[in-house]
Amino acid sequence: MNKNSDDKYLHINHLKKNLKEHAVRGGVVTLGSQFFLFVFGMVSTAVLARLLTPDDHGLIFMVMPIIGFIYLFKDLGLSQATVQKADITHRQISMLFWVNLTFSSILMVATVIAAPLIARFYSRPQLTLVTIALAFGFFMGGLTVQHQALLRRQMRFHIIAVIDVVAAIFGLAAGIVSAMYGLKYWALVIKTLVTAAVTEAGVWIACGWRPSPPRLGSGAFSMIRFGAHITGFNILNYGSANIANVLIGKFSGAQPVALFGKAKQLTLIPIQQINYPISPVAISSLSRLAGNPEAYRRAYLRILEKIAMITMPGVAALIATADWVVMAMLGPQWTAVTQLFTLLGIAALFKPINNTMGWLFISQGRTRHMFKWGIISGIITICSICAGLPWGVVGVTASFSFVSVFLSTPLLYWFTGKTGPVRTRDIYRTIASPAFVSVCLFLALSAFRRLSQIDIKAGVPAAMLISVVVTLLLYVILPDTRKALGDFMEMAMINRRGKGKI
Repeated sequence: MNKNSDDKYLHINHLKKNLKEHAVRGGVVTLGSQFFLFVFGMVSTAVLARLLTPDDHGLIFMVMPIIGFIYLFKDLGLSQATVQKADITHRQISMLFWVNLTFSSILMVATVIAAPLIARFYSRPQLTLVTIALAFGFFMGGLTVQHQALLRRQMRFHIIAVIDVVAAIFGLAAGIVSAMYGLKYWALVIKTLVTAAVTEAGVWIACGWRPSPPRLGSGAFSMIRFGAHITGFNILNYGSANIANVLIGKFSGAQPVALFGKAKQLTLIPIQQINYPISPVAISSLSRLAGNPEAYRRAYLRILEKIAMITMPGVAALIATADWVVMAMLGPQWTAVTQLFTLLGIAALFKPINNTMGWLFISQGRTRHMFKWGIISGIITICSICAGLPWGVVGVTASFSFVSVFLSTPLLYWFTGKTGPVRTRDIYRTIASPAFVSVCLFLALSAFRRLSQIDIKAGVPAAMLISVVVTLLLYVILPDTRKALGDFMEMAMINRRGKGKI
């Protein structure tokens, strides 16, 4: 690869001149695409929930925690290493590419071999072929890790957004067609694989960088070590968060784990539409500011403030209208999800804020601290889940949410803020006003429902209107959030100026 190509795909000096504008435009583009994916995801969930049975979904929920856990090794944290490092070379990225692809291939083979054991564990023979089919997604994922990382490093988020949208459309179309043709749970497998295949094709077309043969002495070892700590954290975090699916599936069967899985899925949909698009933008931007502590602190807190202002009232509204959400999204056969959805929603109030702590660890190069927190958090989460098992799926959900809010979250803020430019008190001060608004909104919606006794058809639009009015009114009244509303207007102006430049 020649020098010009290296400059195009590896170097980031051109971003530093207008970092704020790049970040704002990247955030707006990805938020726009994620809003589409949010609506699209709700449609996808609603359609497939009606075309397939709870048992079909339950089979996939049984195997997905195991598949997802193994999938964590595909990345090895090396994509974040590529984004975070100030200066990289073609030889370093090539080495990382081959490391990713090698491990992905090994994981694919290992999963195929383990498929009969997974099926035997759950006593569901169908899971053997399902696991083997999903294993091929590992290889496809390994091919895209470094190409996606280079796109994020270059802050070409508009390209990533297009790829995500196109892949989601093709994946859902394949899943619906498969379900209509009576393929049952295979429709969910096909949906997953088609989405991965389209993503791979799109990333390789968009990023023209191509790897050279691997060479020792490329200087990639420090990046591999950086990524190893992230991978260790992801493994601990994913394993502890998804052990509930495994234990509920083992001791209670497919239907309870399907109920828990659907409740968790509904809870995460709105959160993922914010955290997923903002995370790569934030990590890229904060990594560029790591040498300026005060600018770094201001930038992070401003992002955190906006996330809290959007997500916390949104989750509060979902909790207050949980039964309507479940009925509208899943249908009457899933009404048992309501109680679980409400309980998980309490923990979900803080989930978007908690997710941003990872940005601090990664952008500051503190991945060793991140791994240590993964150990602490994993132990707490597993203990809370095991404590709730005697009371079934409701006990597990309640125990998990209670411990998350009153133990894990405060510990995380303390652990993250004891080092670095952002302190624990900064986090609490930033989320205080949005948290207050969320409580007020929940009380307002609860009073509205109790006093009006309105049905779901009229209630959903009325609740949405009340949520918008109450939230905006309180944000205008409170000094901190009123200033933040001005930031939103500034971001809109920056994005308007940037149209046509991307």
